This record gives sequence, structure tokens and C-alpha cells, in this order.
Amino acid sequence: MRRVPRDPLVVGRVVGDVLDPFERSVSIRISYTSKDVTNGCEFKPSAVVTQPRVEIGGDDMRTFYTLVMVDPDAPSPSDPNLREYLHWLVTDIPGTTGATYGQEIVTYEAPRPTAGIHRFVYVLFRQLGRQTVYAPGWRQNFNTRDFAEIHNLGLPVAAVYFNCQRESGSGGRRRA
Repeated sequence: MRRVPRDPLVVGRVVGDVLDPFERSVSIRISYTSKDVTNGCEFKPSAVVTQPRVEIGGDDMRTFYTLVMVDPDAPSPSDPNLREYLHWLVTDIPGTTGATYGQEIVTYEAPRPTAGIHRFVYVLFRQLGRQTVYAPGWRQNFNTRDFAEIHNLGLPVAAVYFNCQRESGSGGRRRA
């Protein structure tokens, strides 16, 4: 009996906590310096200080995409009462290009988890047209599903996530 490989987005609870099940239809490549983001990989906060390079597949440059980056584990995985925290939002990205060709409507905020292992999720949506997606009024308690519904984005066309936790030696308990 052949085992069917489990979807890492399901295993990592990204599907469920952030997204509904969807079919991937567009390629996305996200990299910090020279390391690609793959589902469930680990990055130290010091490695994700500057916004990553994002390359999007797709059919042609007449199709536009929205890229959302959220932390569903804010402020801590055991009490994610700020779920989801919006770290980055780029719209109007032409297909076959990258995020630098889009409109950054919420600036990149580097992950700085203080407790536990956080998932940082990149979600890509196909837009119905240019300039149809607008910035939300806040970063805390952002909801990717609601955002997609408000802006008629439908289900995602791609998603990937990485794990990140506070680096040792950056605070913690002090001795008396």
C-alpha cells in the first residue's frame, strides 16, 4: 500500500489556522539571501531582517497577484490572541516577475518572535484586476480569509511557510 505524502501546509496547520484547502496553480519562490523558504524550514530572526526576494510564476504579465505575509502565532503559539499579525502586503505584482514590481502597501516588518516557535506564512492570490486591493487599517488581528473575501481574491494560488524562534542570548531570564 503506497502512502500518500501529506501536504506540509496541512501538517503545519497553516491550512486550518490561516487558509482553507486550495490547489496550488502558480509557482512562488521566496528566498532570504541565498536560502529558499520551503515549508517548515527554520530561519533565525537575524536571517530575515530584510525583505526576501520573491519570484512569481504565472502565465503572463497581464495577470496580477497579491502577496500576504502573516504570523498566525502572535504573540505566542500558546496564546495567539493577535492572530494573524500582518508582516507584509504587496499588491499588483505582474505574473512572471517578483514582488519588487508590485505595490508594497504594508511595509515589510521583520519577524521578531519573543516566545515559542512561530510560523510565518506567505500566501499568494490572483487578483481580478489592478488596483483592486487596498491596505487594511491594522496589522494585529488581520484575517487572511476575510481579506481575500473583501477583495474578491478567492482561494490562494500558492503558499509557503517557515518557522522562526527567538535567538538565544537575546534576553530571557535575568539572574538576581
